[in-house]
Amino acid sequence: MMLQSNQTKSQIMIIDSHPIVREGYSRLIEKQQDLQVCAESDGKEESIRQIGQVSPDLIIVGISLKDGNGLDLIKEIKSQFDQIRILVVSMHDEILFAEKAVRAGALGYLNKQATADQILKAIYRVLDGKVYLSPVIVERMICRSIGSDNHSDLSPIESLSARELEVFKQIGAGETTRQIAQKLQLSSKTVETYRENIKLKLNLQNATELSLHATLWAIENQ
Repeated sequence: MMLQSNQTKSQIMIIDSHPIVREGYSRLIEKQQDLQVCAESDGKEESIRQIGQVSPDLIIVGISLKDGNGLDLIKEIKSQFDQIRILVVSMHDEILFAEKAVRAGALGYLNKQATADQILKAIYRVLDGKVYLSPVIVERMICRSIGSDNHSDLSPIESLSARELEVFKQIGAGETTRQIAQKLQLSSKTVETYRENIKLKLNLQNATELSLHATLWAIENQ
């Protein structure tokens, strides 16, 4: 969906697979005198095409998109449009995704359960080129950067790469290797490689344990 641009306002693009979520963000943003939604999209390919046309100042991105992973999209955006600032707003656990999002190129991460005031605060902060993260995530990243991470209770799932975590999530949703490959635009062989890597990192013995572990995780993180 393309919207008319008004360059006197900061231009915001919304990328999320759920229409009702995009509508909610759009209504919130359009109420602000200095913000305007310039474009909306639900997937990676359409987003890249639109970005080149509307040149947004900030992009709000979800983790799960119609045709891929939001973290991969962030990397692609930053490789082509480095000046654009990115804020991730997702239903996924920030413990697992916030640091990955920042390393991919985002300046902020916010949970979808955040209030309207928190979302606006994050938008304005990221527009100013500042980082917006919860105090918990900031502390963890600082500890890791200075080599003094004392969080001994970290979940093994945090060792998964962004793509491995996406595959793990799809397994938890009951998707087969072929279905995952089609959804993530990968070969079945590549998905099988990710499955083996996940089993190794999570110390799982077989496909049954992997499926059970992924299903339980999906239920806990709904």
